[in-house]
Amino acid sequence: MPVFSYKGVGPAGKEISGIKDADTAKALRTMLRRDGVFLTEFKEAKAGKAAEKEQEGKGLSREVQVFGSGISKRQVSMFTRQLAVLLRSGIPLAEGLATLTEQSGLGRRRTADRLQRVLADLRRQVNEGTALADALANHPRVFHELYINMVRSGEAAGNLEEVLDRLADFMERELDLSSKVIGTLLYPIIMVIVSIGILAILMTVVVPKITQIFGDMERALPWNTQLLITVSHYTGTYWYAFLASTVTFIVLFVLWKRSPSGRPRWDKFKIVVPLFGVVLRYLAVSRFCRTLGTMFRAGVPLLRALDISKYVLNNHELMKVIDEAQVGIREGESIASQLKKSPYFEPMVIHMVAVGERSGQLPEMLTNVAETYEKQVESRLSKMTTILEPVMILALGGTVGFVIFSIIVPILQMNEVVQ
Repeated sequence: MPVFSYKGVGPAGKEISGIKDADTAKALRTMLRRDGVFLTEFKEAKAGKAAEKEQEGKGLSREVQVFGSGISKRQVSMFTRQLAVLLRSGIPLAEGLATLTEQSGLGRRRTADRLQRVLADLRRQVNEGTALADALANHPRVFHELYINMVRSGEAAGNLEEVLDRLADFMERELDLSSKVIGTLLYPIIMVIVSIGILAILMTVVVPKITQIFGDMERALPWNTQLLITVSHYTGTYWYAFLASTVTFIVLFVLWKRSPSGRPRWDKFKIVVPLFGVVLRYLAVSRFCRTLGTMFRAGVPLLRALDISKYVLNNHELMKVIDEAQVGIREGESIASQLKKSPYFEPMVIHMVAVGERSGQLPEMLTNVAETYEKQVESRLSKMTTILEPVMILALGGTVGFVIFSIIVPILQMNEVVQ
């Protein structure tokens, strides 16, 4: 059955919009008239891959994207939780999708319309007899492979509502952890930007005007004042060269980082660099363990779960470790024995995985590892922020103090000459 997006005027004269299933445009008009809505505009809504192609190249913000769809991860998480609640209440899948399709139009206009189109297409496919996992697979920009495989396992085992609950828990924890990391790093980033702005204004506007009075001095200026004048002169005169050089360096670095040879080297550097490397490694390992444990609970086979979970590491060096581990596991080796070969998985992780394999409680152990590492990430970030804040303040204060000292000393010397 076709899906139409429409606009119309309601009984109170208020403009309304939404999405409805109807055999034809005439049937749509009749249905809306029955609800007291006067139809003013309609079109057949695109869904699935056609709608996703339409969204490409529209410059959507990275914060609201899920694989370029313009639908946020928070929206997908909320949809997953609500669908699980409806299914647990005994509501059939198609009816639950219909309810959520109507409800999805109550959010922000643009993202709500996109989500509504996706849910309407899911409902249409399910009504036609398609499995939910297969319907989700037609929207790869919205539902990741991990999501689809867990739903497929839940449908096969007959515990779809439980799997959806686990998925919602997993996505909510991921979002909460990301929010904590971003929130912790936000203040230092703002401090760096403000510091650069203050220094740029000092060197290009304030210092040149003040140091003009030193031009008529017959006495030699102190080395620090000469250095300040030189830096200020070149910064103010050739600022465009500095800007072009910075932009060129950033572009070349990004291209190198994305290249087949540069990406593995950069990924390895990120997890071994002092201070930040440990945090990035802990963050990647915690996400991997939580994802793997969630997939095990859903009944996804071991090798398939490893093959999907490795992508959440988002690091070629760590993904290579999992690829090598899969080779040994296929030959009958344990997961712990394979992870032990890598220097990036600490003994605690290996020991807990080994205990989980022996006791048959591997999903629970993986979840415990993820929670432990998440706490360590939060703790280390908090310590780093505590250290960075005074260091940055001292660095900015020292720089400003150097500028002031370099200006005041020659002025005091001029007063001595006048006296």
